[in-house]
Amino acid sequence: MDAVCCGSRSFVTATAILSFGHVIRALVFDFDGLILDTEEPVYRSWLEVYQAHGEELPFERWIQIVGSTTTGFHPQHHLEERLGRPLPKDVLDRRIGRRTEMILANRVLPGVVQHLDAARELGLKLGVASSSTSDWVRGHLARLGILERFHCMRCRDDVEHAKPEPDLYVAVLDCLGVAASEAIAIEDSPNGITAAKRAGMRCVAIPNSITARLDLSQADVVLTSLAEVTLGQLLNRFDASGRP
Repeated sequence: MDAVCCGSRSFVTATAILSFGHVIRALVFDFDGLILDTEEPVYRSWLEVYQAHGEELPFERWIQIVGSTTTGFHPQHHLEERLGRPLPKDVLDRRIGRRTEMILANRVLPGVVQHLDAARELGLKLGVASSSTSDWVRGHLARLGILERFHCMRCRDDVEHAKPEPDLYVAVLDCLGVAASEAIAIEDSPNGITAAKRAGMRCVAIPNSITARLDLSQADVVLTSLAEVTLGQLLNRFDASGRP
């Protein structure tokens, strides 16, 4: 998706210039757990399946796939190995139903829309970099009414490697036509932070109910919520840090 256009409004590039001379032209958002809390419902739905079968879902294994893909740990395959048999289709279908039920009950996470509005007022470009599929991300963004806010979206089916590799962020930066030094990534997981930093970007971390237990200290700025600051205040945090 080379441009998720904003209606008929022509886009004029503007910038946010920090006092250290860095020009910010774009914000790039993760999706799962950052724009919408899908992380807790996915984890909770699998936890319920494990518990119903008398097994434990190892959190230390689960966190390997947060912000990434199931390459490092596949909850279905792991449980089937523990049980010594395949899970019935009706169990898997109910798990998906529970996941969907919990996700649909959630709204856009606090502060996201306000930052999208503020970025638009500044003329900043907006992107999404997600390790989920395009259909998943696009569908939820459309349902939430914010798909058209973003100028570019790149997902795991657009690149060779998902996070923690930098491919997604590199692809979004190329699509937006901005340098890594001109964009800030907003993430919620160690895998996402690593991907952004490997792409040469500065990064804000916003933990969710799952990633709050993890080490997010590699981010340049860590907040409890995007609602904690205005976009101007957030840019000032980078300003004060003096980080390139």
